Amino acid sequence: MRKFHQFILAPVSFLYGLFMQIRNFLFDLGILTSKSFRNAVISVGNLSYGGTGKTPMVEYLVRLLQPSSIIGTLSRGYGRESKGFIIGTKRSNIKYIGDEPLQYLKKFPDIKVAVDEKRRRGITLLLGKFPELEVILLDDAFQHRYVKPGLSILLTDYHQLYTDDFVLPSGTLREFRNGAKRADIIVVTKTPKIFSPITRRRILEDLKPANHQRVFFSYICYGAPVAFQDGDRFLFPEKVTTILLFTGIADNYPLKEYLERKCSELVTLRFSDHHPYTEKDLDFIIRKFEDLPTQKKVLVTSEKDVMRLKTPEFCTKFRNIPLFYVPIEIDFHGNDKEQFNNEVLAYVEKTKRNH
Repeated sequence: MRKFHQFILAPVSFLYGLFMQIRNFLFDLGILTSKSFRNAVISVGNLSYGGTGKTPMVEYLVRLLQPSSIIGTLSRGYGRESKGFIIGTKRSNIKYIGDEPLQYLKKFPDIKVAVDEKRRRGITLLLGKFPELEVILLDDAFQHRYVKPGLSILLTDYHQLYTDDFVLPSGTLREFRNGAKRADIIVVTKTPKIFSPITRRRILEDLKPANHQRVFFSYICYGAPVAFQDGDRFLFPEKVTTILLFTGIADNYPLKEYLERKCSELVTLRFSDHHPYTEKDLDFIIRKFEDLPTQKKVLVTSEKDVMRLKTPEFCTKFRNIPLFYVPIEIDFHGNDKEQFNNEVLAYVEKTKRNH
């Protein structure tokens, strides 16, 4: 059925991909211009439409660079109701800056977090307001070619490499696969923790990186479940019969696999990526949870979903419900961690010296 779907939509995918190819060609010729900045600008992006792990990668870069650099992040602010350039503050909410920037702001209060759908303008305004910034991290900016990053990091999901995917709408790619050649670093994300050299070689043969590109392999590390409500009113039980997982993220399969090992039964409710939860949604979720025929049950969501639930009215809804979220970080296999870190740090230090 999937192959038939791809076959029917192939002409539309070709036209969309051709449009993006022509656009890229115009940038390559300089007819459409990309702006470089003297500051270190690192882009984190992908070829596909969401779900490759950009948010934990940006957070990894913040942790790596924060001890030695003054950092700002710039995102589109997907799903926000505001427009234009906005700097996040303690009073910012999801409607103002979007869920991912809000997560950066909550987790890293010492960095500058800004949103702007136009990345070139956003960087210019951010540096104008905070000229002390040494590094700008661009979230989801691989196709935003009006900015030429100093270092471009392309992510691809281990379970769906861009080499196995197709252009929208028959697949999830935003452009043809050859667009990957613009990246300096390719990171294969969400790999198994036990990762064989044979699998590594096979993926490298599939990706066929250019001479200037380095390929690294990362995996997800889950933290202990955290109670949604502040305080220790609810503790995640050692033995759980049923977990009800609800998510509004692009891909929830890694979280599902992790939670399946913590319970006898996992029930899932899936919403669209960046889903704006309503009171009706929460009533539905709570009703499903209360109908589960066991006392040993908990409600779990993703860390990103929590950003869309932390409102006074929603907190009241979950006041008597054992709701938890699972924080995540990424790590790298073997020597990849040291080599990746060195690549990023060397670029930043070189840029700072030349600034």
